[in-house]
Amino acid sequence: MAAMTKPLAKLPKEARDFLKAHPKVESVDAIFADLSGILRGKRYPIDFLAKLYGGEVAMPASVYLLDTMGASHDPGGIGFSDGDPDAAVRVVPGSLKPVPWAARPTCQLMTTLVIEDAAPYPYEPRNILARVAARFAELDLTPVVAMELEFYLIDPERTEAGAPRPPISPLTGVRETGTQVYGMAEVAAFDALLDEVTKACAAQDIPIGATTAEYAPGQYEINLRHVDDPLLAVDHCVLFKRALKAVAQRHGLRASFMAKPYLDQTGSGLHMHLSLLDGQGRNVFDGGQAPASAALEHAVGGVLATLPEAMAFLAPNVNSFRRFQPNLFVPIRRCWGFENRSTALRIPLGRGAARRIEHRVAGADANPYLALATLLAGVHHGLTERIAPPPAFEGNAGFAPDPDLPFRPRPALARLLESEVLADYFGADYPGLYAACKTAELDTFENHIDAREYAWYLQPE
Repeated sequence: MAAMTKPLAKLPKEARDFLKAHPKVESVDAIFADLSGILRGKRYPIDFLAKLYGGEVAMPASVYLLDTMGASHDPGGIGFSDGDPDAAVRVVPGSLKPVPWAARPTCQLMTTLVIEDAAPYPYEPRNILARVAARFAELDLTPVVAMELEFYLIDPERTEAGAPRPPISPLTGVRETGTQVYGMAEVAAFDALLDEVTKACAAQDIPIGATTAEYAPGQYEINLRHVDDPLLAVDHCVLFKRALKAVAQRHGLRASFMAKPYLDQTGSGLHMHLSLLDGQGRNVFDGGQAPASAALEHAVGGVLATLPEAMAFLAPNVNSFRRFQPNLFVPIRRCWGFENRSTALRIPLGRGAARRIEHRVAGADANPYLALATLLAGVHHGLTERIAPPPAFEGNAGFAPDPDLPFRPRPALARLLESEVLADYFGADYPGLYAACKTAELDTFENHIDAREYAWYLQPE
């Protein structure tokens, strides 16, 4: 704290107040989510806080175009070809928080990049979401968003083949094997871990809600509460993932947001809830006595119309697409329905202020900024073009895959490259840059011979 005495006056009030409340903090993590949703950044001594808030720190802009393993593939000539230039770092206001799980006193803040004339860096996922969300001001509408994340707790010791294993219950000492959806014993078994997650989130002002045991051993869901700021909603989401992973490790476990860690069990999704408020604070999705308002129907129509080109964002890698299997409460058809968990877009029971769309397609491994941007772009497109949806689906929509949706990585990337609507909302260059990065990642992933390939094809003549 002594090193901060001189530049303390240069800091904004939120930072001065934080340092007064946490005088022993020694370092600050400046973090952001990249193209794949992976948190990256730098750790600085606490005396760099004034430089961070003063805009005196820079970062190579290409870090937002890395693949899942952190490799740069020079998409669009960004990286190696352009000399990898820096962009100026800016602190996201209100994001300075303590890191309660850290071994020594540490804080964190979220950052964003700006370029010439302080313009937001156009290929940063958070800035893409900001541009899409800003278009609702033209309609005098405010998106209200809540995110739900499914995840697995797994044993840190894997099988000989490297596959994950469910955790051993702290209560029984037995490895979990069964499926007890909504089982309270399963929640109680990991009460110490989940309680520490709750406290960590409270310390970082991450508004979590219900915790639920899900449809497989070691699988859980934690809901984030709704907020009327799409950027803040996703900031909460990425920070929650960081907190959960860190706390799980402190308890000798791993928390994974892999979409399909077990081939014979259900996958993990990222469910996004959305309603829209008009200038008077009324929910325009509320149809009164009618099942759905015209605004709700047009929003649904727009999201379903753009869903094929959005799949590359909602399912960002090979494993993501393994989640789409029949009859596992994972949407595999382009449809919507009232209180129907088998549809891509579910309209839950609540009416009035609670009337909303639940988007159920994205995997938990999707970049949540980009995933929500696809939802908001589809909604805005549907409202402005007055797109009528098909009739609401009744019954089981999970009986077979929809031929209109790409359920493999390369076809999904090809549909994205043909995008017109998302290209308009995300920026004309971004679909191509994203596809180039993910195609290179896929090429690298496939350039490998695994044991089954030898077993099948290494045969004597």
